[in-house]
Amino acid sequence: MNLNCIVVDDEPLALDILQDYISKVPFLTMVKRCENPIEALQIVQGGGIDLVFLDIQMPELTGIQFLKIAGNKCHYILTTAYPQYALESYDLNVSDYLLKPIAFDRFYKAVEKVHNQVKPVEAPASVAQPIVTPAPFSGSPNPVQDYIFVKTEHKIQKIYLHNILFIEGLKDYISIFTKDERVITLQSMKKMEEALPQGQFIRVHKSYIVAVDKIESIERSRITINQKIIPVGDTYRDEFFRVIGNKNI
Repeated sequence: MNLNCIVVDDEPLALDILQDYISKVPFLTMVKRCENPIEALQIVQGGGIDLVFLDIQMPELTGIQFLKIAGNKCHYILTTAYPQYALESYDLNVSDYLLKPIAFDRFYKAVEKVHNQVKPVEAPASVAQPIVTPAPFSGSPNPVQDYIFVKTEHKIQKIYLHNILFIEGLKDYISIFTKDERVITLQSMKKMEEALPQGQFIRVHKSYIVAVDKIESIERSRITINQKIIPVGDTYRDEFFRVIGNKNI
């Protein structure tokens, strides 16, 4: 499926570059380029837009303010020269964060991620809840659960729990990141959280569940897993640090 896009930036050169990049990607359709974020906001609120390339530093309305007003009507990729907004963007369900000057290969990687996120939503197949299957009974009254089955676009896939690094929620579907791959399944974070064994996995943000044993470091309210920075949300902070505190020596 094609993604209808608009580009919002107060710099004409940045608009030209992104328009050129969009023209090179077969599944992207350029609908409008906007120097005025107010005009762009009206277009997004009118519907029919799948993806917005959004600058942050604009005079009339910043990109962060734009996101808070527009809500989750479509996907957003932030395009900016300022890296300090990256952490805040996680809380606003931004699909990706591109730092200027933007190379085409990095641009393509970002839009391909959005395209892959959207494709399962369009799939006609019905969605099954993750099937949690325990390991074979070993004589213990509490057999250990060590894998789950999840429904992907064309098959039901087995995923071993010890391979899962973290899980990212994206609207009505989730991405399961393992040591070797990323698996996308139509599912809610709540259902997945209920399917996973407590103590082994913990919800740290409205958009993230992490494997406790895969956490490499914690700095303030940021977790590092496999070079990925994951924020700890205010709602989940106390429980997260309680669990981590119980494992301290």
